[in-house]
Amino acid sequence: MPIVYDKLLTLKIPDVEHAYTDKDTILYALGVGLGYDPLNADELAFVYERNLKPLPTFATTLAFPGFWIRDLDTGIDWVRLVNGEQGVTLHRPLDSHGTVIGRTRIVEVVDKGAGKGALVYTERKISDKASGALIATVTQTTFCRGDGGFGGPPREAPPPHVIPERVPDLICELPTRPETALIFRLSGDRNPLHVDPAVANAAGFPRPILHGLASFGVAGHALLKSVCGYDPTRLASIYGRYSAPVFPGETIRTEIWHDGAVISFRARVIERDVIAINNGRAELRP
Repeated sequence: MPIVYDKLLTLKIPDVEHAYTDKDTILYALGVGLGYDPLNADELAFVYERNLKPLPTFATTLAFPGFWIRDLDTGIDWVRLVNGEQGVTLHRPLDSHGTVIGRTRIVEVVDKGAGKGALVYTERKISDKASGALIATVTQTTFCRGDGGFGGPPREAPPPHVIPERVPDLICELPTRPETALIFRLSGDRNPLHVDPAVANAAGFPRPILHGLASFGVAGHALLKSVCGYDPTRLASIYGRYSAPVFPGETIRTEIWHDGAVISFRARVIERDVIAINNGRAELRP
């Protein structure tokens, strides 16, 4: 059954209460490659419970609503979907442990046309359970490759952030491990596309691909290292557009342009010379 625009836009995605501990915070950091060098004191601060710092992109996993596209009546061909864009705005610093409430809603659905897929825009507000204070807003665009042409109303996708034409001001290369996807999926996204070769083949990939959120986390690590001095409170927001999959074990080269409080970036897979994340934009706090 194809997407029904009005039905999908009013779909009720259940709220999620998420109690997390320092173990979850550490597991996420390991899943995006922190601790690769166990003698690196800067990285150790994110994978050791003593004075533990949460990575800013850890917010993408908090109160994660699960595989709702598959589990609810959406009409979406979930086997062929991939992450299209990801964004995080941090309204206050993350805690290394706590209980949060996530409220997810579908903001818009764009029909790109028959054979061209559809875009589903979602927003998740993450709040502290005890105080009700807003912690973060997580935005995501899901590219549903098999669902174009359902007859949605005319809509234009918003334009992406423009990368400067000059050479990058900074470059940061970070490796991923062959088992990265197996670790990262334990932070909430258990889509079999990232672990089961048969599912990956059915989706058109030669082998399981890395989660888009994991690639996003690696790029976030690169910004944290290169422009924030490993101070997670400096990063106010981060956004990127996925343009190619990453296979676990590949090296991600993040190219960075620094213009005051605005950071532009893109992430390139060195081994295949393809851009995995493009049109990246981040904002820094003073």
